[in-house]
Amino acid sequence: MLRFIAFADDLSAWFGKVFAWGVIIMAFGIGYEVLVRYFFRAPTPWAFDLAYMMYGTLFMMAGAYTLSRDGHVRGDFIYRLWKPRTQATVELILYFIFFFPGIIALVLAGWKYTARSWGYLEVSSNSPAGIPIFQFKAVIVAAGILLFIQGIAQVCRCIVCLRTGEWVKAAEDVEELDKVLLDQVQSGVTPVIGLPPEPSGIDNSRDGAPR
Repeated sequence: MLRFIAFADDLSAWFGKVFAWGVIIMAFGIGYEVLVRYFFRAPTPWAFDLAYMMYGTLFMMAGAYTLSRDGHVRGDFIYRLWKPRTQATVELILYFIFFFPGIIALVLAGWKYTARSWGYLEVSSNSPAGIPIFQFKAVIVAAGILLFIQGIAQVCRCIVCLRTGEWVKAAEDVEELDKVLLDQVQSGVTPVIGLPPEPSGIDNSRDGAPR
């Protein structure tokens, strides 16, 4: 189980970090559009399509990565008060009631949507340039498959927690500044901007700032 968790986490992280470079492409496209539109009066016909395709791709492909790092929004004001085994029990139930049916529906509907788009080589109707977008639709299926794999890993995390009473901690990664400062305060360290949080050992509960 631990090996599969590590494999899924690494897989999600690899895809998440690779597709994160889409931010650079999106920023370049929007910046170029602003430049030529307002300084040279020559707007491009493709900047809008580029922006929403890059943003959509980044949003979808980062889903499994965010899940692997426990970064999605949850009602922490209740959840954080529970013991790890209670947290794991509730999560395990909710994964099977909501998460997996939703992801399976995403993959099946996305597959149908993608196959139809590839069938007639769909182009964008939002601009006169006719930008091809059929390849963009495949992201729906890819993101769903990654989320499904990561969901299995999260179920394994719940099972391990039920057995041991401790959560399998995710790999260290980039954290938001407010989370870093909060971790430093909770560990008794004077907050210093720019320094990572002090190691806190085993993650016995998923408490912290509401996400």
